[in-house]
Amino acid sequence: MKLPPGKVPVEVLERVVFKNLGVKRAEVVLGPSAGFDGAVLDLGNKSLIVSMDPITGAVERIGWLAVHVNANDVATFGVEPAFFSSCILLPEQADEEKVEIICSQMDKASKEIGVAIIGGHCEVTPGLANPIVIGCAIGLAERGEYVTAGGAKPGDVLVLTKSAGVEGTAILATEHYEFLLKNGFNPDLLKSAQRFFDEISVVKEAVLAFKTGGVSA
Repeated sequence: MKLPPGKVPVEVLERVVFKNLGVKRAEVVLGPSAGFDGAVLDLGNKSLIVSMDPITGAVERIGWLAVHVNANDVATFGVEPAFFSSCILLPEQADEEKVEIICSQMDKASKEIGVAIIGGHCEVTPGLANPIVIGCAIGLAERGEYVTAGGAKPGDVLVLTKSAGVEGTAILATEHYEFLLKNGFNPDLLKSAQRFFDEISVVKEAVLAFKTGGVSA
């Protein structure tokens, strides 16, 4: 079965990925599962929330996005992201300036939400057309003080704090600005869409909602 671009189908995850998970450890409260964007580990009096995502469809703000996209996944558990680690893969011909741009973007994004960058890996990888950044965000909570997508049930009220499609719209309007302009899009509209980057982070509202109470997923 040849896989299409994008996320691996759930059927493949269930047939292959979820059957190859190493040893079972008691600390793993929530492991790999369809529909969940992170893992939960029991560390005694603390719960550790871990999430990982790559940035593959953006170049201009790839470092900034890597932090915020992964931090958002942790925040959806109702937990503040605290730590971030990255794997930066650069195409051949990349220079030190490209490393500086990506790392300074990650630094800026991390400072915006109070996250410490704790390590990672950086290399030039043959065969790449553009940089890829894989991020891993980690949050700490008091034991059991979090929610997961598994808490959702029929009849729940869904709360959307901003708008749908914010991240994708901002990326498309930035990465393909010239193409869209040539195909009739209004430049003011595209500039407005680019400002959606300011709306991508949901850390503050997600954590606030959980602390306020009444959130089940």
